[in-house]
Amino acid sequence: MNRQEPIVAFLYDFDKTLCTTDMQDYAFIPSLGMTPAEFWAKANGFGRSRRMDGVLAYMYMMLREAERKNLPFTRGDLVEKGRGIELFPGVADWFSRINAFGRAQGVRVEHYVISSGLREIIEGSSISGEFKEIYASEFYYDGTGRPVWPKLAVNFTAKTQFVYRINKGVLDVSDDKALNDSMPDNSKRVPFPNMIYMGDGLSDVPCMKMMRAYGGQAIAVYQAANRAGVEELLAKGRVDFVFPADYREGRALEETVKNIICKMAFAHRLRGENLRQLRCLGEGAGAETFE
Repeated sequence: MNRQEPIVAFLYDFDKTLCTTDMQDYAFIPSLGMTPAEFWAKANGFGRSRRMDGVLAYMYMMLREAERKNLPFTRGDLVEKGRGIELFPGVADWFSRINAFGRAQGVRVEHYVISSGLREIIEGSSISGEFKEIYASEFYYDGTGRPVWPKLAVNFTAKTQFVYRINKGVLDVSDDKALNDSMPDNSKRVPFPNMIYMGDGLSDVPCMKMMRAYGGQAIAVYQAANRAGVEELLAKGRVDFVFPADYREGRALEETVKNIICKMAFAHRLRGENLRQLRCLGEGAGAETFE
């Protein structure tokens, strides 16, 4: 990579942002003989009654219900259940279009997932290969592929640590030392003003607030069912833009994202020109001193 080539990073929630509903709803929950409403009521009720983190509660409930029904539950099974994920219109070729546009503007575009859903199911989706890194909840598996412990639980506020990892380029979740080491702003791999976070609701507010506080962009997408809630986020200044979850070429979401990339690329060029002029001034001052 050219050291002067700026990186623009897209950070996505997954459920109801790139796909139409919670990822467990497509294949896993039906395999239990339950409706999504039944499963989530049970998982959420279990978590509340035991004052348990909601992500850990649903992960436990997945294990318990599969065991009760004598259903296979391995990493491979979960990946396979991601094959049926239904994406919003235009998502399938969104990444190639945005990458190509970024290249035309002189920037490298990278895509990341930050999700409270399951990494294993996301890996089964048709777009899993588009992401530089997938940060999502995950099980630890034994040698037979059976889950024995939560490996990572990504609740709503925990999402923000992954924004910092992307910012610093410390992508390994086990590397806390490098994440917490002091680092000059001009050495961070992806500056906050070069980040775009895309989500669908309240679970994304901590990351969206970070974007707005540090100079990045926050976009909320909606379906008819959550339009009012997303528009409320805009009214309260928690996001910069809201759009229907339509990623097709030429639609409003793509056009605005392209404008944001152009702005980021232009800002990078202006910073480069500013540094060039400062160097020239410094060289001129040095010449006068030696005279």
